[in-house]
Amino acid sequence: MDVLYFAWVRERIGLPRERIETGAATVSELVDELRGREARYEAAFADTSALRVALDQQLSDFDAPLAGVREVAFFPPMTGG
Repeated sequence: MDVLYFAWVRERIGLPRERIETGAATVSELVDELRGREARYEAAFADTSALRVALDQQLSDFDAPLAGVREVAFFPPMTGG
């Protein structure tokens, strides 16, 4: 699946996107896998309450299943103005 990182998430990880193979069943499990990779991922996902997630370009929750998902995007909350 493709994993996309936006704003400060991208800055901390150092990549805008990557293609990964995962056995994670939910977004939360994916985040746990990513955190375990190395310190930059741990820093990016240290506080998931400060993040939003979209699955195949639809806003979702961290407990959402990943079955059939092709793209996961992580980004900070957006504000209008």
